[in-house]
Amino acid sequence: MAAVAAIDTFAMRKSAVFPREAPAEEDLARARFHALLSRVLARPLDAAMLESVRALEGNASEFGRAIELFAGSARQATIETATEEFSALFFGMGAGGELLPYGSYYRTGMVYDKPLADLRGDLARLGIGARAETTEPEDHIAFMCEVMHGLIVGTFGAAQALDVQRDFFLAHIEPWAARFFADLEKAKTARLYAPLGTIGRLFMAIETEGFAADA
Repeated sequence: MAAVAAIDTFAMRKSAVFPREAPAEEDLARARFHALLSRVLARPLDAAMLESVRALEGNASEFGRAIELFAGSARQATIETATEEFSALFFGMGAGGELLPYGSYYRTGMVYDKPLADLRGDLARLGIGARAETTEPEDHIAFMCEVMHGLIVGTFGAAQALDVQRDFFLAHIEPWAARFFADLEKAKTARLYAPLGTIGRLFMAIETEGFAADA
């Protein structure tokens, strides 16, 4: 897979600095996909990110074919059409977007509900917080994937052990993210983003199976 641009979405670094051990290559691959999902779902694609998506390379697997489709869709898109589609899909809570990419909404049917409060408690224990200027709640799918990326590679201090990653994923992402990505796959306004829905759905299954195998 071609390199994915570094993300810069919601989270801030943990204040303390800890020694880091280099993650294993398979964990770096997981982190790259979390980074891709986070960046592409956080805000519309700029020119650099659109070029990065166009350069993605897949393979003959179902997951690899979805990557190829996403790259191909990006080659057909322009900055203008990508921005229009992003706005139609995610124009903000209650503002007419086709999808609401929030954990509380998928788990309870309401935004700013108990799952968000539980998430904020766990984020506080991990020393992770949103930037002051962030207007989205922390259970936005882009933030969830950014947190996973940071737990794997040590963005917030030390890279976290697999059991910490697993506990966070199973508590706050696994119960709903696959349903969100399935909705993105079949969203009426999704052209560029439909293959991303497939990537996300399959990747959530890979993460779930991997954590179950390591439990």
